[in-house]
Amino acid sequence: MNVSLYIAKRYLLSKSSNNAINFISIIAAIGVVLGSASLFIVLSGFAGLKDFTLQFSSLVDPDLKAEPATGKSFVLSENEKIKLNNIEGLAYYSKIIEERVIISFDDKSYLATIKGVDENYQKVNTIDSVIAQGNWLSQNSNEIVVGWGISTNLSFGVLDYGKSLSLYVPKPGKGQVSSAKDAFSIVKALNVGIFDINENLNDTYVFAPISLAQELLNYEPNQVSALEFKIKENVDEGAVKDNIKSALGNKILIKNRAQLNNTLYKMLNTENLAVYLIFTLVLIIALFNVIGSIIMMILDKRKSLNTLFNLGATIKDIRKIFFFQGALMSIVGGLIGLALGLLIVFLQKQFGLVMITASLAYPMSIKLTNLILVFVTISILGIAASRIASIRVTKAFASS
Repeated sequence: MNVSLYIAKRYLLSKSSNNAINFISIIAAIGVVLGSASLFIVLSGFAGLKDFTLQFSSLVDPDLKAEPATGKSFVLSENEKIKLNNIEGLAYYSKIIEERVIISFDDKSYLATIKGVDENYQKVNTIDSVIAQGNWLSQNSNEIVVGWGISTNLSFGVLDYGKSLSLYVPKPGKGQVSSAKDAFSIVKALNVGIFDINENLNDTYVFAPISLAQELLNYEPNQVSALEFKIKENVDEGAVKDNIKSALGNKILIKNRAQLNNTLYKMLNTENLAVYLIFTLVLIIALFNVIGSIIMMILDKRKSLNTLFNLGATIKDIRKIFFFQGALMSIVGGLIGLALGLLIVFLQKQFGLVMITASLAYPMSIKLTNLILVFVTISILGIAASRIASIRVTKAFASS
């Protein structure tokens, strides 16, 4: 066994004759354990919040979405439909028509976004799971499903036959108009359901049959605003994306779920990085205790070091003793901290120790990447701290 490593283990496990040094060493070890546990718990908390936030967008955002490269719409030909149906790895696709509309009900108006969808939309997105009241719409009808915020702002509910609900879209063209009928395309609609996803989506979207959207916007039968795709499990997303691009050509741009929520992903990743850097700084401060502990140990073992030096040990070998001691303290403390952090996160996931509301526990998520990140961080910082402390051993110090 390496002599320096053997002695380092003895120094780490044995007590010093000086109680102050023992106390400093215990404080340093506790700091490493709590620092690594805290970093892992916080990263797990942010991972849980990220998953909790993104689960709402995944309800209405598809695996892939094809949007027009220019303009607001494009025409999907019969030949292109055949090509899409023959793409291996593609489970379903849904035709979408999307545009800003004005909803009018009981002398109140509200600006929203209509999303005309076909019969495959429920297969591409799990929209059924967020219907809070009523039912999902039927195709080839005047039925719509609105967000909770729109329903609240206009004060209407499900199957409200008593008052008229209308959708307005400005007609394209130039020149003066004599009446609202000439200025707007108008369709009457019946709300059959209310969805509840999040505040932004609840205040924005109105789902309608694609036929109603085509009528309102005067679209051709094969004219769409976008195509949304669901890919099969364990299929390479990139390969499917390339095949869709090949089938539809350069008239479309294809985005995955992360690209559709680019701003949200950037915000969450930035927050996660900021928290990691802040708690890494806390770890660095905690590791100053390790440096202090090793320096105190060097001073306490001065006579022993002199004996080792006289027996032929080199300064490099003596420095290795305290380098290994600090590195072992950091790595072992980091592993204990990770185990403690894992236990706390597991208990939170199982029993909801910390609650956001009376019915919602703070979300936590155990990620292998976070485990590795915390271990690598504590190891690198601990090794650096040990190196800084060990260079305090000099030839003059060991020989005196």
